[in-house]
Amino acid sequence: MGVVGMSYGSLAMAYGFPLWVPFVLSIFVLAGASEFMFIGIVASGGNPLAAAAAGLLVNARHVPFGVTVRDLVGTRAASFFGCHIMNDESVVFGLSQKTPEQRKAAYWLCGLGVALFWPIGTLIGAGVGKLLPAPETIGLDAVFPAILLALVIPAFKNRTTLIRGCSGAALSLAAVPFVAAGLPVLLSLLGLLARKK
Repeated sequence: MGVVGMSYGSLAMAYGFPLWVPFVLSIFVLAGASEFMFIGIVASGGNPLAAAAAGLLVNARHVPFGVTVRDLVGTRAASFFGCHIMNDESVVFGLSQKTPEQRKAAYWLCGLGVALFWPIGTLIGAGVGKLLPAPETIGLDAVFPAILLALVIPAFKNRTTLIRGCSGAALSLAAVPFVAAGLPVLLSLLGLLARKK
């Protein structure tokens, strides 16, 4: 997570954001895909509200996550923080353990690790981003998309998912010349309507 956070911090600096923007997002949003999307959309001239809406749509996956890990997030006041540290990694590590105690421990350890190392990585990356005039020269701009691609590829074994994903990507790419920055991502959701024949 720290390495991906470094990528995020350096890209935010390269896009011209002040340090506080990626740092505050890394603490309070704590959702890499949404944060990358937000800075990318705003940096390309998109409306910050459209960027935030796109981020919320990406994070809609946390709704079923929350139902799945409701026994792991804690109770009362602790549940608020337990929900905040819910991310892909903490859910996967938590649910993959054998006993309820191990599941809860893995969920919290992973979630706390991400909550700590994501902002630290963001700060380090921001420092690197200030030193390098173009972080893409060492490939930092490709780290997060590569990780997302690695996470998504296994889902494409399902034909319906493949058709819907490709349809959404095609719609998004086709919309780029015609709509404001940030909207192609939202339009890609129409790919969910595609059906296999």
